[in-house]
Amino acid sequence: MASTRRIVIVTYPGLQPLDVVGPAEVFAGASDLTSARVGGKATDPAYKVEVVAETPDPLTGRTSGYSILPAKTTGRCRGRIDTLIVAGGTGVLEAEKSEPLVGWIRKAADRSRRVASVCSGSLLLAKAGLLDGRRATSHWASCSELSRRYPEVEVDPDPIFVQDGRVWTSAGVTAGMDLALALVAEDLGEEVALEVARWLVLFLRRPGGQAQFSSHMSTPASRPGLREVQLWMADHLDSDLRVEALADRATMSPRNFARAFRREAGMTPAAYVETLRLERARQLLEGPPEPIEQIAIRCGFGTPETMRRAFARRLGVSPAEYRERFRREPAAA
Repeated sequence: MASTRRIVIVTYPGLQPLDVVGPAEVFAGASDLTSARVGGKATDPAYKVEVVAETPDPLTGRTSGYSILPAKTTGRCRGRIDTLIVAGGTGVLEAEKSEPLVGWIRKAADRSRRVASVCSGSLLLAKAGLLDGRRATSHWASCSELSRRYPEVEVDPDPIFVQDGRVWTSAGVTAGMDLALALVAEDLGEEVALEVARWLVLFLRRPGGQAQFSSHMSTPASRPGLREVQLWMADHLDSDLRVEALADRATMSPRNFARAFRREAGMTPAAYVETLRLERARQLLEGPPEPIEQIAIRCGFGTPETMRRAFARRLGVSPAEYRERFRREPAAA
């Protein structure tokens, strides 16, 4: 077995405790499952988790009623790191204001094999410049903020987690455990990740591209013309939804429409249209059986192949695989 992999989880006041505890338990489970004794001596554990913060004080998350005690301060966390993970939480906006913390994350990333964030921890990675030019995700409630404040980041609001090179980002809270399982699978193989998930009674593995709950799609734009177009789009998915057609409906030039729409919605018109179509297709696939060809037409994809490519790119599964995993069984009579 390879030497112990050092996992460092960065925390701060106002953190979401599950962003820390969830991944930590996944790595601990992997260590337990792969531990062995050779010649009467225990082998090195697969992972060692260290929780760090700027100060040694206990950290309380929202109203959870308990605190997390960091193992050490960031100032004392030196040496090589295998995986640097930044937790999320309501305190992330204050944490972003700490130049020492942001600077430490930036430097620690340079001595890390890979970097990850859970939930709104992506905002700290973006503040440190670690998401520039990369595709990333976050909790659905933070995606618009991430996109608005860091336009150099390619924000994808749908997936449970995203890998772009050595940088991984995940959606909210429990998605951090999905991310950790994916990291374990990369390190130790699918079988170990599967066994960890079984012990933790988790679904292995929710595909990284499985869509988040998308209530952000139900929030209309504040500008009346754009809001009306948004509402019309949702009811006319099989219509011409190219930028030129949408701009004409909003009585704007295509260029101004695209800029205003991205500013309001946090994504391009094309990405928004595809997200609407994917969300509707998912709803239909989860419901009563209907031919995939018909669903593709109803949702505006046109052909099953176009819909299949969109599912593969955004959700990581085919429409047929999605239906198999998530179709709701009819209630018993």
